Amino acid sequence: MDFTENESQAELAALSRKILTEQVTPERLAAADAASDRFDAGLWDALARAGILAAALPESLGGAGLGLLEHCSVLAELGRTVAPVPYLASIVLGAGAIARFGTPEQQHRWAAPAGRGELILTAALAEEDGDDPAAPPARAEPVTDDGQGWRLSGVKTTVPAAPLAGLILVPAAAPGGVAVFLVTPGDAGVTVQRQQLASGDSAGRVVLDDVRLPGDRVLGRADGARTDGTDGAAGWLMAAGTVGLCALQAGVTERALELTAEYARTRVQFGKPIGGFQAVAQRLADAYIDTEAIRLTMWQAAWRLSAGLPCGTQVATAKFWAADAGHRVAHTAVHVHGGVSIDLRYPLHRYFAAAKHNEFSLGGATTQLRRIGAALAASP
Repeated sequence: MDFTENESQAELAALSRKILTEQVTPERLAAADAASDRFDAGLWDALARAGILAAALPESLGGAGLGLLEHCSVLAELGRTVAPVPYLASIVLGAGAIARFGTPEQQHRWAAPAGRGELILTAALAEEDGDDPAAPPARAEPVTDDGQGWRLSGVKTTVPAAPLAGLILVPAAAPGGVAVFLVTPGDAGVTVQRQQLASGDSAGRVVLDDVRLPGDRVLGRADGARTDGTDGAAGWLMAAGTVGLCALQAGVTERALELTAEYARTRVQFGKPIGGFQAVAQRLADAYIDTEAIRLTMWQAAWRLSAGLPCGTQVATAKFWAADAGHRVAHTAVHVHGGVSIDLRYPLHRYFAAAKHNEFSLGGATTQLRRIGAALAASP
């Protein structure tokens, strides 16, 4: 594949960086950190007015018809600033999945207003019991034989931006396979409980207690996905969500390394900058290699997914590097900075928390190795 950014990616990334540089100030971040949901509504509005939220939506929904590669360019910029906005949950997964799999009515009802920043969407991919996206514990049963009504039960955990969302995409095991259902917090039997994450990001536990939904609340078809888990709404959500986390991690680790290298150049100990000591320089070099591995494997997985190619192993490989190498980069940044790294007045603590969140969301390094091993064992 060609790792060179296309023109749309470069322009969207540059516009995103300009807005984020202007608006994501230490004061704004501190205010978001102190709030219950770590959400900057002003920044969200600025991204919407600039056309960034809608850029990857079809033109019929007010977008520019761009795709996942452009999404990843924006996510990397958001990671660099640890921006307090739910772009991955609402735009990439929520609006992106509805635009891809939804009916025209679903698209205009939910995806279009999300692209304008008027509605926040999210996807409930993590389960309290089990980490296999092909077999979620959440269950959906048809109320009638013609599939015109459904009954949902289950619990989803750490659902990003759930307390802010007006619509939640919920994968659940149905008789024909894993289906995705469109659930609103106001539906009878739905409870959203705010959860506290170490990163401070908005998240919630979503309880589905015998939730009754009409037949038009199914996203796409309720039959099985392709064996690599990337076909169908549920498989696409998991793959795109994983790649999106890798893109965020690429931005987080890149900026964390920049801060650490700058600190090593200016922090003087024993008469010279600490970056001049061999052990510190080696840690920085290792972190650079890890950051590049996160970036390259992410783009490989994103390209294959955007091209509609089988990519289950590539997605798991990218997430392994985002988790394993992200862990090393985050800890290198803390170790080189020393005590100042945990000072809440210094920005590094946000990057460490974000890196740890990205490391474990949708499966850590061990989970990804298990998936890769299973795929290799099943290959002829």
